[in-house]
Amino acid sequence: MSKAKSHGFSPQRLARIDRFLAEKYTGPGRMPCAQFVLARDGEIVHETVLGTRDIERGTVLTGDTVFRIYSMTKPLACVALMTLVEEGLIALDDPVARHIPAWKDLAVFSAGVGPYLTTPPARPMQVVDLLRHTSGLTYGFQNRTNVDAAYRRAKVEEMHGARDLDGMIAELATLPLEFSPGEAWNYSVSTDVVGYLVQKLAGKPLGQVLAERIFSPLKMVDTGFFVRPDQRDRFSACYSATPQGGLKLQDDPADSSYLKPPALESGGGGLVSTAADYLRFTIMLVNGGELEGARILSPMTVRLMASNHLPGGRDLTEMSRSLFSEATNEGVGFGLGFAVVFDPPKTLIPCSMGEFYWGGAASTAFWVDPVEKVTAVFMTQLLPSSTYPIRRELRTLVYSALMESRA
Repeated sequence: MSKAKSHGFSPQRLARIDRFLAEKYTGPGRMPCAQFVLARDGEIVHETVLGTRDIERGTVLTGDTVFRIYSMTKPLACVALMTLVEEGLIALDDPVARHIPAWKDLAVFSAGVGPYLTTPPARPMQVVDLLRHTSGLTYGFQNRTNVDAAYRRAKVEEMHGARDLDGMIAELATLPLEFSPGEAWNYSVSTDVVGYLVQKLAGKPLGQVLAERIFSPLKMVDTGFFVRPDQRDRFSACYSATPQGGLKLQDDPADSSYLKPPALESGGGGLVSTAADYLRFTIMLVNGGELEGARILSPMTVRLMASNHLPGGRDLTEMSRSLFSEATNEGVGFGLGFAVVFDPPKTLIPCSMGEFYWGGAASTAFWVDPVEKVTAVFMTQLLPSSTYPIRRELRTLVYSALMESRA
């Protein structure tokens, strides 16, 4: 019996995934490459490796390719913070200003382009607001508001500039919030602030804390804030989608800024990784915080993270001021580092209650299904992530191949 069949999947139906990705994406040149790894009960039941990781040099994709994972960094930073919560060094209801005194007078934007008219927040920002993106912070790339524009002028999100995490926090102390904490959901640099809190509380650089608390215990040997010399021949090129449906080189692996350590170790989007490494992280989560004897979090902490923390039990469509591809579904809330499904029928795709997931700017994605004990990781390098609905398509293909449900 095949491993897929022994874990309740139809091998014939799983084969549709390879055909779908080849015929719709890699074959026509809509995506440079596609790697998809599916596991159940911690065992890989299907893997797809298609396309070219470096079109200019004609290098085919291999299973050990190193990818820019962008916002798939966020769950790792949040897990690191939760290990400190478990040790009693910080609490979810702590005011952020307790740990960042320079933020005690943060106010909410009212008008202006600098100097700004502001009003006091209805309540102080809490640590939980950072984890669930209800902090009032923003991202400059959203191009929506005067506050976004202020972030762009200040180069708040620049990883390879002169500013480190301490400098980023100091700069944010001079800028207004978009809204009062808890009032709305807005994708933001909140997780970079989480990373700052991690390194401050641990007394070590963020990259070192992640290595000691997550990467090393989980044997994630290829994950870090830059591409090591021994990884360079496995590093993928990154592409942007063109209006005609083609590809344009966005970051050449031969001279990428990722080849050297960044000034700012971004907990919100700075890591590189492999499908194999990230799958180990997802299996730890579906196992309730443990993998092969390495205990990262307690089961109760993982359950807390994978619960909807949006105020009033609302979903992202009700609270978001920045809906885009990572967060378009009704019935989806947000936990402590990732989106969480709490009303499956409203999503209009097969999924489980309590399933949690997120993705990255280059169209990468993962999900964890604690009901079916399924985890999946998808890797490619195509900006922006909103180009194609690949994440929803993969869920449909996977669950149409699942013949033995545990729900």
